[in-house]
Amino acid sequence: MGRAEERRARQRSGRRAAPKRSTGTTVSASVGPGAAPVGSRVAARAGARADSKKGKGKKGGIRRFFTWKTVLGSLFTFVLLVMGAFALLYMMTPIPDEANAAAQLESNVYYYNDGKTLLARTGDLNRENVDLSQVPKDVQHTFVAAENKTFYNDAGVDLKGTARGILNTLSGKGAQGGSTITQQYVKNYYLTQNQTVTRKLKELVISLKLDRQKSKDYILAGYINTSYYGRGAYGIQAAAQAYYRKDAKHLTVEEGAYLAALLQAPNQYDWAIATNTGKQLAQARWNYVLNNMVGQHWLDAGKRAAMKFPVPMDPKPAPALKGEAGYMVDAANTALENQLVAQGSTQAEAEARVKRGGWTITLNIDRKKQAQLERAVKDELTSKLNPKERAKDADVQPGAVSVDPKTGRVLAMYGGLDYFKHYVNNATRRDYQPASTFKPVILATALDQQAKTQDGQAIDANTIYDGTSGRPVKGSAIAFDPPNEDNHNYGPISVQRAMDDSVNSVFAQMGVDVGMQKVLKVADSLGLDTKGLPAVPAQTLGSMGASPMEMAGVYATLDNHGRKVTPAIIQKVLFRGGDFAMPNPIGGQVISPQAADTVTSVLTGVVDDGTARDSVAGNSERNDQQVAGKTGTSDSNKSAWFTGYTPNLVTSVGLFGQDAKTGAQVTLAHATGLTDSGGRINGGNYPAKIWAAYTFSAMGSVTKFELDTQQGAAVQPTVSPSLTHSPTSSPSSSPSTSKDPSPSKSASSKPPTSSTSPSNSKPPTSPPPSASIPPTSSKPPVDPIDPNPPQ
Repeated sequence: MGRAEERRARQRSGRRAAPKRSTGTTVSASVGPGAAPVGSRVAARAGARADSKKGKGKKGGIRRFFTWKTVLGSLFTFVLLVMGAFALLYMMTPIPDEANAAAQLESNVYYYNDGKTLLARTGDLNRENVDLSQVPKDVQHTFVAAENKTFYNDAGVDLKGTARGILNTLSGKGAQGGSTITQQYVKNYYLTQNQTVTRKLKELVISLKLDRQKSKDYILAGYINTSYYGRGAYGIQAAAQAYYRKDAKHLTVEEGAYLAALLQAPNQYDWAIATNTGKQLAQARWNYVLNNMVGQHWLDAGKRAAMKFPVPMDPKPAPALKGEAGYMVDAANTALENQLVAQGSTQAEAEARVKRGGWTITLNIDRKKQAQLERAVKDELTSKLNPKERAKDADVQPGAVSVDPKTGRVLAMYGGLDYFKHYVNNATRRDYQPASTFKPVILATALDQQAKTQDGQAIDANTIYDGTSGRPVKGSAIAFDPPNEDNHNYGPISVQRAMDDSVNSVFAQMGVDVGMQKVLKVADSLGLDTKGLPAVPAQTLGSMGASPMEMAGVYATLDNHGRKVTPAIIQKVLFRGGDFAMPNPIGGQVISPQAADTVTSVLTGVVDDGTARDSVAGNSERNDQQVAGKTGTSDSNKSAWFTGYTPNLVTSVGLFGQDAKTGAQVTLAHATGLTDSGGRINGGNYPAKIWAAYTFSAMGSVTKFELDTQQGAAVQPTVSPSLTHSPTSSPSSSPSTSKDPSPSKSASSKPPTSSTSPSNSKPPTSPPPSASIPPTSSKPPVDPIDPNPPQ
């Protein structure tokens, strides 16, 4: 066999040809006697190797399948499929011929709690489209700078932002910003606000087509004419009128930048109702817009530096919302918007959805009780105000909320003298201190947490504290020594009597004994917003902000035996005929029933024997109705409160001093010209009188509290010992200069006890075995910061 034939034989046997040997010698066909031919040996070895490769192939088959070639091929196929699907979607998704139904605004209808009596109807189309030529070019640029700096050069879509939005929708994370002006216009005008993948894909396709078929000016005009700016204004023309009382063609760059800033959060940035934080955010957004304009060379840096923030004018409410109706409608809208946000909408989207209309809202407001509340405010307060005779009378702003503690329904609300004259709802505003109406929260925390005094005694209604005015608190790293009202010293005094007379020094010490972190935590669980508040002793006197709505919720929770009550203005909501779910006003147990009931029992003493005695207990219409409540008078007499309750009705009444011209917080003192005590208006005066006039006409039959407690004035008599003490030498404590607006306490009204006088040493914070309780002063308490403190 020749060499070529031998090589072909080996190849046929599965082996490669052997390389040519370097020696150049010829390999013989056999090696010795009896040896097998070389070809046979070669074939045998080739077969063995082939069998070995078959075994290895079984083990590495999966590895051979997932090679870089197969992975790359699969990825390429997937990309082709996606491209094909998008191409099909692009061809099958036309630009709609008409605007969507939501773009054609509808009315909102509001009913009283019977579901039949109309309260208000809103939704007149507050939009006037204007041609882009009527909007100054610089003002046009403010919107581009605010929302989409690349608007004039992009293809109408933000692929990265859209992809992020789709992923967030699929993962349930809710709305995500980042859309272009074109996409926002498409969403507002052609599509809906629904957060779905289908809507986002349609938005992407229509935006691409619209950008190819229409000019940038057409798209920008559509965007600024369909966007929502707050105050019920859709479109730049309506917004210009709502905020600056001028047409869009007369807007300045500064004003345009504010309107452009509003689009991010219309209500939050509305200067008339924004919180301090909201105003800071609005100004920051305004600066952002103008700085972007400089960066885009649309605004000279020198002119930018000279610009000042253009404070908008006060809003003009819709004519249909006169009187109290406007306040109630605004409160209902806010509650609905909050629920939309809870379901995933942004704040701006929620506000826009409500304003677009289509909602039928039944409020919890009882028409009869509403009339009774309005009449009580008029009879007891507003009929006595005469701004023409006394300028101070124009600064008085009353607010009130009445709640059913068993259901959480807001049965009546007083937001102000008139929605036309005073836009801010006094029933829901939370920029004034609740003052001493916060003291029951401290006691509730002490009882619920089973707290003890500094010397280890359990805190309850009978615990004895030192009521010395200006006494520094013990156990706090932060010094605090609040005076009592008129700097009056009470000496050893029980918690019950300290609550009756609202003794500041006692509750300042109690807050430290309990722990202010715990107090603020319980306050939050009861319904006050305490997030971010420092846990300092000064909070014991109610130095945070709160609204009558919030305080009504806190006291309703006490009335409901510690089960959380969140006041609800809305009973039922329909959206274009379909039900829209609202949260349950009644929550879980937040403090123990025993703690809540003990606080209620103690608060009956405030009415029967304390700072509300004359106005509430002495009301001729009471008819032995059992009442619990607390008065409050804040720093510099800027607010005065009475929040009280019967078993079936909780009402919080607040009076707020607000300068009629500037809106600044001012004192209430000397308003009406009918008060004594240096003109001071205490919580036991007009607020308590309004509360009594309303409650005793609205409560129905007489009821009694069912309390699981053995403490407090409701279940045991308040002790009044025969001891006496002298007031301090402070001029304000002299009877000749300051007459107590609260009731004096006669010794005959309470059983006498031992006449043992306290020693000259500092009284204990817990009662010794033979301690007796001195009589309280007939003067209500003082703020630690101001000579006219909370009571």
